[in-house]
Amino acid sequence: MLHKTAGIVLKTTNYAESSVVAKIYTQQFGLQSYMINGVKKPKAKIRMNMLQPLSLLDMVVYHKPNGGIQRISEARSAPILQTIPYHIVKSSIALFINEMLYKTLKQTDNEPALYNFFHNAIVYLDQTEENCANYAPVFLMKLSSFLGFMPDISFADSAKFFDLQNGIFINSIPNHPHCISENHLKYWLAILRCPITETHLLTLNSQNRKVLLQHIITYYSLHIDNFGLINSHLILENVLN
Repeated sequence: MLHKTAGIVLKTTNYAESSVVAKIYTQQFGLQSYMINGVKKPKAKIRMNMLQPLSLLDMVVYHKPNGGIQRISEARSAPILQTIPYHIVKSSIALFINEMLYKTLKQTDNEPALYNFFHNAIVYLDQTEENCANYAPVFLMKLSSFLGFMPDISFADSAKFFDLQNGIFINSIPNHPHCISENHLKYWLAILRCPITETHLLTLNSQNRKVLLQHIITYYSLHIDNFGLINSHLILENVLN
């Protein structure tokens, strides 16, 4: 049966000579894998430039409830990204966020609120003319609220440390190495409190941002099973230095 759904491209894997399998987070069906034939041919209806990381699509898809690889009947960019593919900072942010999402989103259940968050955040990143150097850490901490491990900041102002392993603000050093010290706690709090449309107002230098991004990656790895290794943050760090 054919269904209409919006989707966000996360990853494509080559298949045979001119086809790909695309991992797409959809509004209606959650995370799905789609076989797309002939994308590398000159007259392809669905072209490779429509399948770049974080590309937004309106699709007509065949959907089998029992899972497996699905198929796309039609797709169009909605909207076409204007700056992310061509802006070195934005494209590096997109690469990093895309890798984090790919490692994080494992469920196929549809969550419209989560899809809407993704869509609005990507459109903002594409359209903003503000400095977006601090966009990634804010995006990822906002995402953690949908994933169930957003820190409670009710008593954060009186704390001296943040325990990454247990996800809580504390006043004494924990008996494990995964914590944020007083030196960076105020920046951690600033990230947690910052709206995604105001990341340009954060005052983080490159060194503090590097430390906090690593803390966020550690935080995700501690709270998501089989998270694995992340590499694209190194590219982002180099671009932002």
